[in-house]
Amino acid sequence: MIKRFRFGTPLPTESVVLDLPLCEEAVPFLQGTPACFTYLLGEDDLVFGLGESIRGINKRGWHYVSFCSDDPNHTEDKTSLYGAHNFLLVDGAAGRFGLFWDYAGRVEFDVGYTRRDLLQITPADENYDLYVITGESDVEIVRAFRGLIGKSYIPPKWAFGYGQSRWSYPTEADVRAVARGHRENGIPLDSIYLDIDYMKDYRDFTVDPEKFPDLQALAAELAQDHIHLVPIIDAGVKIEPGDPTYESGKAGGYFCKNAQGEDFVGAVWPGLVHFPDFFQKEARRWFGERYQTLVDQGIEGFWNDMNEPAIFYTPGRLRAVLDELSACQSIDLNLDQFFALKDKLLGLSNNLEDYRSIYHQVEGQMVCHEQVHNLYGANMTRAAGETFEALYPDHRMLFFSRASCIGAHRYGGIWYGDNQSWWSHLAMNLKMLPSANMCGFLFSGADLGGFGSSATEDLLLRWLQLGVFTPLMRNHCAMGNRAQEAYQFSEAPAMAKILGIRYGLLPYLYSEFVKAALADDMLFRPMHFDYPDDPHAAQVEDQLMLGEGLMIAPVLEQNATGRYVYLPEPMKLIRMRSTDDYDQEVLPAGHHYVPVGLRELIFFIRPGCVVPLTQAAMSVEEIDSEHLTLLHFVEQGTGSYVLYDDDGYTRDYQAPDHYRTLTVSV
Repeated sequence: MIKRFRFGTPLPTESVVLDLPLCEEAVPFLQGTPACFTYLLGEDDLVFGLGESIRGINKRGWHYVSFCSDDPNHTEDKTSLYGAHNFLLVDGAAGRFGLFWDYAGRVEFDVGYTRRDLLQITPADENYDLYVITGESDVEIVRAFRGLIGKSYIPPKWAFGYGQSRWSYPTEADVRAVARGHRENGIPLDSIYLDIDYMKDYRDFTVDPEKFPDLQALAAELAQDHIHLVPIIDAGVKIEPGDPTYESGKAGGYFCKNAQGEDFVGAVWPGLVHFPDFFQKEARRWFGERYQTLVDQGIEGFWNDMNEPAIFYTPGRLRAVLDELSACQSIDLNLDQFFALKDKLLGLSNNLEDYRSIYHQVEGQMVCHEQVHNLYGANMTRAAGETFEALYPDHRMLFFSRASCIGAHRYGGIWYGDNQSWWSHLAMNLKMLPSANMCGFLFSGADLGGFGSSATEDLLLRWLQLGVFTPLMRNHCAMGNRAQEAYQFSEAPAMAKILGIRYGLLPYLYSEFVKAALADDMLFRPMHFDYPDDPHAAQVEDQLMLGEGLMIAPVLEQNATGRYVYLPEPMKLIRMRSTDDYDQEVLPAGHHYVPVGLRELIFFIRPGCVVPLTQAAMSVEEIDSEHLTLLHFVEQGTGSYVLYDDDGYTRDYQAPDHYRTLTVSV
């Protein structure tokens, strides 16, 4: 059951797709007022949700701020990341319910941080809709919430292949070298990502004619080998007379304003920019149609970045700081003066006062950006998603974004932003997956190997072993760090085999993804969701249920040659080194230490379940989905699996011939 409560006069978010009646009764479960609701937590209560956030699957014990933030340092003391996902699920002896704050401004979630037994939710103002969702199980509550917010985005099938990215591959020669490095070393690859250096002076929807003299020919050349180019698009539009995007945006009045009604000016990669006002329907259509300039050159996918929006500085703030620096040249700075100056320098980027200087046109009224901050990146993805659905109603495009909020899941996926090559971030990748799924983001993943710092061979191998199961499987790293392409390492042969397992399992992984999207289910689930009466399962934070039949338990620690695993019921352990080299063993319920060599991965099959496996392939296009081996844990009688498969491009998901039943008899 879903109940909707309204406070004040909310701004429209369009995060939900169901128009439910308003309830006049008191809000159940919660105490307090719309300015701050509270709930008394029991000793063993669990709290799930909040999508893209740090720390554990169970969110209890920390405070989180829903405010899309451009912060690459995802350390344990942070409260905000790139996404703002205002859904919580409380599971305890006194009640089981979900809460969704349909609100575009800042929300603080104190989940037992100030007081361990107290949940406190504090929005920035009292103008929002609150949805309270009840059900017989956590799975039922999440399914009801997902039905409220609409179907999840489904990308083309090739997007489930392995992708290689770096900031940057700045020339055609670099891109060709990456493609060649993978193919010559027998490493599967479906996409190469272009970061900002492919652009002319970092301007959106341009291509540098010296670095990429013929992007269309390059895209066509790579397509012959089933490799797709995926360029980046940023939110800021360079202020440059003569640039088509700038000129058309200026002429249409499509840019955000300042308090005086002039186009707001900030700065990012290309220098001074205007930001499109994605809250205007016409502005979304204008910006979405700009992607066509690259689609016409053979591009079928994009990743949207810098759309919190990230702001390096504003001219006025930079001028004030430079004046202060100039005045300090001959001053003997004491401690207070030095740190005050340092704070001013650090405060140049993503300054809250600058955000308060931006105004949007929302349904005919000018609204301060601070009130709708969390919707900005989502509406950038929506701009592309809506436009291409209108222009190509039967064709799927790849879209994923850095900034997001609930509702954006209908138009594209997300990646978890600029992580680091740390073992702790490998574990964080695992824990974000079910939380993001609860909020509708099924197509998601982290930068495999880590974006910042330099990955070691064993870290990349272990991260690829987790990445085998994540829908978005992209290796991405930053300039100045160790080259992170698999073929750069002595363990390249082992990495090639691990990546081959991804392609071997893709019939199952793709099938489970699409079925979850169509049924408003989660692809990844905490173990507690499947085993709610098992107190041990509630404590497990490093294993996940995946689809109908799998449990994954990757190795997450440096130098580990195995790991402890908890099985709530007997399961079959599959230990794989390649699609042709694997062992099977039935383990009883209980706690186990399972050896896992550096060059192998493990997963578990639940009783009665069947998992199709095919041979490794160099691309999704080359996967043989007809000749399948059926991994299973069927000890007697029959077991079956309903396999979903389609052409990978069109949107006709309901056709009966997309489904076939695979049966095992023992």
